[in-house]
Amino acid sequence: MLPRTLLTSASLADAALLTHVEQGREWPLLVWAPGPGVRMVSSAVLGGGIGERQWVLNAQVPPGYQRLDPVDHLRDLAAGAGLGGEGVGLMTAASVADRRYAADGGALAVVTAGIGVRGWAAAPEADGVAAPRPGTINIIVSLPVPLTDAALVNAVATATEAKTQALVELGADASGTPTDAVCVAAPSPGGGDAEAFAGPRSRWGARLARAVHRATLDACAGRLPAGDRGPVG
Repeated sequence: MLPRTLLTSASLADAALLTHVEQGREWPLLVWAPGPGVRMVSSAVLGGGIGERQWVLNAQVPPGYQRLDPVDHLRDLAAGAGLGGEGVGLMTAASVADRRYAADGGALAVVTAGIGVRGWAAAPEADGVAAPRPGTINIIVSLPVPLTDAALVNAVATATEAKTQALVELGADASGTPTDAVCVAAPSPGGGDAEAFAGPRSRWGARLARAVHRATLDACAGRLPAGDRGPVG
């Protein structure tokens, strides 16, 4: 069950694994609450965009999730976990308990992954809809240094490139899944200097990329059917 209150956890590595109830069953809920003084950029349905955010939650929901109010649902889950203020809410049908962490020089990434539904971003338009299977890669990254708005956007692109690199190295014929989401957190500048770049050859972008790459490899390893795996030339 969800606690009435939840202490803040400065490090992403200390994210708490809680539970919530859907359809009469308990499902995992990953919660990271760094508190105030953090800016995040995210593609999440709740708290997306760029701004001050105090927490991130990644909720596992039943396959074939059919609720039409995901924003309200995530807000309810956040309130049940004792989370106040603005935050970021992610959802996935993949296992949240099987999250994978990786760190590189102060950059920390946590990835939850289901790759049952995957493909290339620029795939041709197809007829019909695939049967619902767990197919979401959610990436949460924390950096110890402030980033400009442009660098935050750059960090999302870098994380996505690193995810795709991991999938290709695993032999997946895909750049990701249709519902992947990313969240990057960094300290608020507070009037001081902020890193202007987060591309893969910048100091912090390179560290972010290696952390996301490693966590994605670990999260996706063993999830491809045998016929879909093979050496990549």
